[in-house]
Amino acid sequence: MNTTILLSMAGGLGLFLFGMRVMSDSIEKVAGAKLRQILEFFTTNRFTGMLVGIVFTGIIQSSSACTAMVVSFVNAGLMNLYQAAGVIFGANIGTTITSQLVSFNLSAYAPVILLAGVLLVMFCKNDKVKKFAEIIIGFGVLFLGLSTMSGSMAEMRNVPEVVGLLQSLKNPFLATIVGLLLTSVIQSSSVTVSIVLLLANQDLLSLHIALYIILGCNIGACTTALLASLAGKKDAKRAALIHFWFNVIGTVLLYLVLFVAEEPVMKLIWAVSGDNGRFVANAHTLIKIFQVIILFPFSKWIVKLACVCVPGEDKKVGYRESYQLKFIGDKVVFNPATAVVGVMKEIDRMASLAYENLNRAMNALITLDEEDMEEVYEVEKNIDFLNHAITDYLVKINQTTLPIEDLKSIGALFHVVNDIERIGDHAENVADAARQRKESGVAFSKEAQKEMGEMLDMVNKLIQYAMEMFYKGDETHMQDVIDLEDAVDAKEKALQKFHIQRLTRGECTPEAGMIFSDIVSGLERVADHATNVAFAIIAEEKEADAAEA
Repeated sequence: MNTTILLSMAGGLGLFLFGMRVMSDSIEKVAGAKLRQILEFFTTNRFTGMLVGIVFTGIIQSSSACTAMVVSFVNAGLMNLYQAAGVIFGANIGTTITSQLVSFNLSAYAPVILLAGVLLVMFCKNDKVKKFAEIIIGFGVLFLGLSTMSGSMAEMRNVPEVVGLLQSLKNPFLATIVGLLLTSVIQSSSVTVSIVLLLANQDLLSLHIALYIILGCNIGACTTALLASLAGKKDAKRAALIHFWFNVIGTVLLYLVLFVAEEPVMKLIWAVSGDNGRFVANAHTLIKIFQVIILFPFSKWIVKLACVCVPGEDKKVGYRESYQLKFIGDKVVFNPATAVVGVMKEIDRMASLAYENLNRAMNALITLDEEDMEEVYEVEKNIDFLNHAITDYLVKINQTTLPIEDLKSIGALFHVVNDIERIGDHAENVADAARQRKESGVAFSKEAQKEMGEMLDMVNKLIQYAMEMFYKGDETHMQDVIDLEDAVDAKEKALQKFHIQRLTRGECTPEAGMIFSDIVSGLERVADHATNVAFAIIAEEKEADAAEA
């Protein structure tokens, strides 16, 4: 074969793959956070989950990316397997959008689309517009690659060896294997189907064989999710297997239908097509719709089949489990669109440890329980571990292609982790005071104990509001936090004043007074750290929005 044709074909394929990647990644960066919120909100049942899967995959142009994201959602506990099944079913229909776009042959407009995107990147200063321009560039490169491949394939019609090789592919089972292997290597059924579409357009591949290659593509498309799930928990592996079994069972059913009525099926698809390219695109879409209609009522059984294939349960990691990460790290499926969600869940777990440890330390200060003191020190070591592990993870993901909305919050997350770690340090300081009090026999008056208890209640309520604001990202308790922080400041000043009065009257020893003063000062600083946590994300996002404006 002419080397020029081969090089042109390879270059066109490279442009097509690069365009797909740029477009998909850019869409995830621009809209990833919003799409994630849609996935979280609208997947309460399988049917709405399926609709979201169709729209989501149609937008990002990749069922593999959608399924990998679903796997990471399941892994993080944001979605159960039955919800995941609906999204995965929908993703299988949404992925056919690419072949439909390719079939309309927009290659003639590729240079104009590409130029428009490049001009926006070069001359526009707004970051959001630039990210949107990257989507346009990806779209233009994709169709430029298609145009190059199409031209190469037109030349291939004059090469007898190529024509003979492609026309010798007459075995349906072999065609299915070819589609499976090609898609497993390329990791995109959309790309494989697009290549098949171009071959069919040039009459290099029979429509009969194209149909069976598409069936193989469906199974090959499962490779990405299966690979992504290997490092994940058992439910993540099950989610990937739902995708796999859906396509395997759907392919078997299509084989049975084609065995009985291949000619009527071919005529039906041709009736709504008109040319070879549209035939391949419509076949891809109709096959997926048929599979979803047939298998959707049995989705619960497919979930159960996945559970049978991956039996047992993961070892539970509770929020008090020592020196282990639960939602992030090497044992959790990484996906840019859900990475920050995992970090926030891990930070929430760290905050629960710090909150509980502060109250344990304050209890030990009054009861002088030695076991409580020892546990405070042990939990503080775990909090320090989480501080370092989460910070390292944030550094790592900050170097990836995170959604724009998530990038705004990365800086704030570093500060939040540090503030929670400081709350943990204050709990340790209280435990030190408890030990000092026990060893020296220092006694607190009932009045002092009551005052510290009242201040602790205020601080506890402030921490709860702060973590709710941080995790939900809303401003519902903003005024409550502001009022409580002011109240804690006033309380600290009042208690210091009362403490001096007790010292003056001789109702309190200097040793007890020093410990009391340190404790209320420490609680006031805990309130400051909690307030920082409450406003961290909101302040960071407002600052980022102001910078963009």
